[in-house]
Amino acid sequence: MNILGISCFYHDSAACLVQNGKIVAAAQEERFTRIKQDSGFPKNAIRFCLEYAGLTVKDLDIVAFYDKPFIKFERILETYMAFAPDGLPSFLMAVPLWIKQKLWIPDLIRKEINYDGKIIFPEHHESHAAAAFYPSPYQQAAYLTMDGVGEWTTTSFGIGRDNRVTIDYELHFPHSLGLLYSAFTYYTGFKVNSGEYKVMGLAPYGEPKYVQTILDKLVDLKDDGSFRINMDYFNYGAGLTMTNKKFDALFGGPPRQPETLLTQKEMNLARSIQVVTEEIMMRCINHVHKQTGMDYLCLAGGVALNCVANGRILREGPFKDIWIQPAAGDAGGALGAALFAWYQVLANNRTASLTHDDQYASLLGPEFSNDEIADYIQKNNIPCEKLDEEQMLEKTAGLMTENHVIGWFQGRMEFGPRALGSRSIIGDARSGDMQARMNLKIKFRESFRPFAPTVLEEYVADYFELDRPSPYMLLVAQVKKEKCRPMTTAEEQLWGIDKLNIVRSEIPAITHVDYSARVQTVSKDYNPLYYRLIEKFRQKTGCPVIINTSFNVRGEPIVCTPADAYKCFMRTAMDYLVIGNYILDKTKQPEFKDDINWKEQYGLD
Repeated sequence: MNILGISCFYHDSAACLVQNGKIVAAAQEERFTRIKQDSGFPKNAIRFCLEYAGLTVKDLDIVAFYDKPFIKFERILETYMAFAPDGLPSFLMAVPLWIKQKLWIPDLIRKEINYDGKIIFPEHHESHAAAAFYPSPYQQAAYLTMDGVGEWTTTSFGIGRDNRVTIDYELHFPHSLGLLYSAFTYYTGFKVNSGEYKVMGLAPYGEPKYVQTILDKLVDLKDDGSFRINMDYFNYGAGLTMTNKKFDALFGGPPRQPETLLTQKEMNLARSIQVVTEEIMMRCINHVHKQTGMDYLCLAGGVALNCVANGRILREGPFKDIWIQPAAGDAGGALGAALFAWYQVLANNRTASLTHDDQYASLLGPEFSNDEIADYIQKNNIPCEKLDEEQMLEKTAGLMTENHVIGWFQGRMEFGPRALGSRSIIGDARSGDMQARMNLKIKFRESFRPFAPTVLEEYVADYFELDRPSPYMLLVAQVKKEKCRPMTTAEEQLWGIDKLNIVRSEIPAITHVDYSARVQTVSKDYNPLYYRLIEKFRQKTGCPVIINTSFNVRGEPIVCTPADAYKCFMRTAMDYLVIGNYILDKTKQPEFKDDINWKEQYGLD
């Protein structure tokens, strides 16, 4: 039984193939088109999924689309009428696309992939709930889904039991935690649906001075975690922006223009909305626990990517453990829709293990053999050194100990927004200057943003306040106090990259200004090659922690193919590219002619 899941037309379009209940392949469309958060129909992702499994469209039994377009259109029309005439410009932009394309999803699917079989349409939050529960290690669990908005729903919770998920309670648009956070993302000068990570990373630099203002003016928050948004201050209901002039007046001026200087005001706003978000989520999960009586909790929806809040839920919440869908946003809706079809619609049995999930480390994308990599290298006359696997690992670990930055391209590409050791840029977490080098010369991104560690699973509790695996980089934990050093008064006065570069711990490259880190653990069972690399690094240094960031530059999707990897390598100050069993030294590469001047694009020297 072959089931194809599809999500598209908003952001992070994706496809997923489920075969007899097993997730066989999944990928975001952006990785193939090289358009960040591509929202178009995921024809390339679909093609990959089918080719990986050796199938054609004729082999598909069901196609599952991740939401109900007609109900979503109903919500849009009702919202525009409620806000009329203010929403007219937005209405005139949105409705023609709906009439031309988005209302005709069945016809579009049949035309795009030449399919004439069964198509089903779970609700948006059913897809999120399915993505949260079905791959989890629990036979029964509560779930909570929170995002911007699906059809009408913005938050839902219920119980997953055996092969069924039920939505028991919902909050509806416009009362949305996801959209509230995105409004502050917009107001602080970052891009909605991609800049929320930046707000989260900026928050530790600020003070929560606006928390009471938010709770008094913008959000009516109840003890059970339910809330109402005061739409007098927002424009996202039917407008072209997230906030309005009343919001500007409340916070003392217009939104920060993108790429302009960040001030203490933006830092304080980021800290304040993060505090409010955590408070809402904590009240929600306490209520969910009270209502369901479950021991375990599963999370999905875009808000579940807030790993700072997730860490707090794990530490302070009432559940024994939590599991978070690594592709928690709309991309994961494709996976959820396919699993919903297998379990909920077809009523197939499900048995969970309690010891491991069924997401397969989220390594579900394309992979390239050494022969395919060799073919690319030879066709392009790329200087390289070929080693056997053991030699490659030994040399790469040695290069990291010499403070080199490595592009690491191995195995199947990750599904979801995080690089987890297949399409990663890696380096020595003990390095005092690695943070600045990666941010400014390799990633071309804001200097305040932290990097994540990958730690061998069995050593996580030695370095972080975390007593369990975190394979998907979705939990923030404090660095162990015995690994840290306090800052001096003079150091506390610094800001930005200067503050971030102060050596705070034995692993300064991944220690944020509040001594936290977004932890990824790696297991020898699920990513053995990456594990062996870090183990060799540990043998050389005594440190089982390295720095891991996604293999891309700012504004670009994570690399997918050898060609993508080589271009990104040559566009940046990475020192080496390790791709399959081949090692490429930057100093030996020929001049690279590029149509993009990344340094000029981001105003860097």
